[in-house]
Amino acid sequence: MTDEREMILSRVRRALTPLATRAALPPPEPGIAVMENMIAGRDRVELFAERIKRVNGLAVTSPTVLVEHLRAGGWMRGYCDPVLWPHLAPHFAADFTVELEFDRARIDDYAFGITRAAGAIAESGTIILNDATTVRRLAALAPWVHVAVVERATISANISEAIARLGSDRNVIWCTGPSKTADVEGILIEGVHGPGAQIALVVG
Repeated sequence: MTDEREMILSRVRRALTPLATRAALPPPEPGIAVMENMIAGRDRVELFAERIKRVNGLAVTSPTVLVEHLRAGGWMRGYCDPVLWPHLAPHFAADFTVELEFDRARIDDYAFGITRAAGAIAESGTIILNDATTVRRLAALAPWVHVAVVERATISANISEAIARLGSDRNVIWCTGPSKTADVEGILIEGVHGPGAQIALVVG
């Protein structure tokens, strides 16, 4: 039994030993070069708005437009990160109910959640959340509408740039449009495992 155990562990050790030489990276696919050309010279906010729209998300640059969109959807009650509220409060009328504490016991009461994003990716329309900036992760993932406030300066051109800027936070979520699944009969359904509407409010 000991010999067999040692044989298995020795194979594991060999498999984990770093390679002396690594194979060369394959040449980039033609589509990557096309994407780089598409990004070059483009305004990142404009490109981000274009790409998030393609995955059924929405990017706005005005809190007033955001509030109008929430009202049009009938989403009148929600949560807002307390750090963001002083800047957003003047745009919300009295018919909205916005709470600054997220009560897990009343999770179904919140139609929307407004949280800070760690950044975004222009080429894919992706919003990046992490523990350092998203103080209430449940508020970003549980309500039907998630509004991520993205600082213009944190929008990366592509995924490689975004990864390089991530830092040491180990809990990172990449949100590309609303939550989706096609597990059942191959039919695409949105809003099953998370928000059914993903909005980015770009500021700064």
